[in-house]
Amino acid sequence: MANTIDTAFIKQFESDVHLAYQRMGSKLRNTVRTSNVTGSVVRFQKIGSAEATTKSRNGNVTPMELAHTTVEATMADYYAAEYIDKLDELKVNINERQAVAQSAAAALGRKTDAILYAAMDAGASSTQIHDTGSALAKADLISLFETLGTNDVPEDGQRYLAMHPKGFADLFLIEEFASSDYVGDKNLPFAGGMTMKEFLGMKIFSTSAVTAGKNIAYHQSAIGLGINSDVSTEVNYVPEKVSHLATSMMSMGAVVINDAGVYEELNNNS
Repeated sequence: MANTIDTAFIKQFESDVHLAYQRMGSKLRNTVRTSNVTGSVVRFQKIGSAEATTKSRNGNVTPMELAHTTVEATMADYYAAEYIDKLDELKVNINERQAVAQSAAAALGRKTDAILYAAMDAGASSTQIHDTGSALAKADLISLFETLGTNDVPEDGQRYLAMHPKGFADLFLIEEFASSDYVGDKNLPFAGGMTMKEFLGMKIFSTSAVTAGKNIAYHQSAIGLGINSDVSTEVNYVPEKVSHLATSMMSMGAVVINDAGVYEELNNNS
């Protein structure tokens, strides 16, 4: 077996992994705030809230004196590696090459979601919303909607609800969510390949990253993902294995920036 690798092949394989990761790797990454990091720690500013005040004629304005605090997360390195015995076949078989690339992208995508969900679960508000029956119902989602509103979570199209698949399946029992009589044919769940469904101002989707019995609602600005090294790939020949080792890798860390923007909805039916 030749132990030299064409540079063009490596670039194409890396591109396959990166594109697959962007397309189907992570469900949570594009729903949170991200920041590129140079060092080993990412820091996000949490800015407090305040109210506007009046002033008298010729008087001085009153500064809001917003509270500024910092939250941080430590970067960690993650790898998805695979030995390839027949690299020559991979060079000429595009489908095989893309299958290996997609496996690596999926592994890194699942890890990205696991990193984010672990941060959300650990840093969520102590206020929890419990379902009121054997399955999530409209009343439970309305209670969640009220909680988000009461805590001034912005209604700007960036509210998300990440659900365990079982909890998401419960929503199909809600007519206002799943019936064309209410939402029309074009807005039915998964109509036209939809992966998210908007309901009560939340973009709702299913992911196996969420623990059974839990669903998590959050605003994009409330979660931070630091990226020290985005997804990259290298291919090296390993003589002892008489194979090539394709290694895709990344370095990331996540943290809740503001727990007032992250809430768990518990589902007793999961």
